[in-house]
Amino acid sequence: MKRELLILRHAKSDWETSAANDFDRPLSKRGRQDAPRVGQFLLQQGLIPDHVVSSPAERAKQTVIAVCKQMDINRESINWDARIYHAGAGLLLDVLNDCPDHAQRVLIAGHNPGLEILLQNLCNHDIPMPDDYKLMPTGAVARLEILSDWKNLEGGLARLISLTRSRSLTD
Repeated sequence: MKRELLILRHAKSDWETSAANDFDRPLSKRGRQDAPRVGQFLLQQGLIPDHVVSSPAERAKQTVIAVCKQMDINRESINWDARIYHAGAGLLLDVLNDCPDHAQRVLIAGHNPGLEILLQNLCNHDIPMPDDYKLMPTGAVARLEILSDWKNLEGGLARLISLTRSRSLTD
């Protein structure tokens, strides 16, 4: 069975807000504009996930809800996993290993540096670094072909199909 993984970094967050801590930091105006664009892009490409798992941090939550809304995925279908917040690649891999067997396309939403390191570890080839040295800037979504089932997924068992930045998308 062919499997795909969509790795989504939360959209631009608001550093000016009076949020008491990092976990509660919301999206900025640009982030609130970019997140639906990413969802619209995924819909147009036919990349609708059948399993969505996300960090419960406010900026990730707002991003994934906006993305899923564009694809007609209701928020009750989103799996909130606290392990994703501040996770390294190993813990993110554990989250992916717990995805249901029947899921052919999984979307995981979270934060850097974990997502960027996960992307590099999963791929069985070198990923060229962009000129700005940001592989997964805010609002970026990477699409990977997975060469195993979820429970046996480990480093080197994926191939990068595409990497799309939200800033490159237009309405």
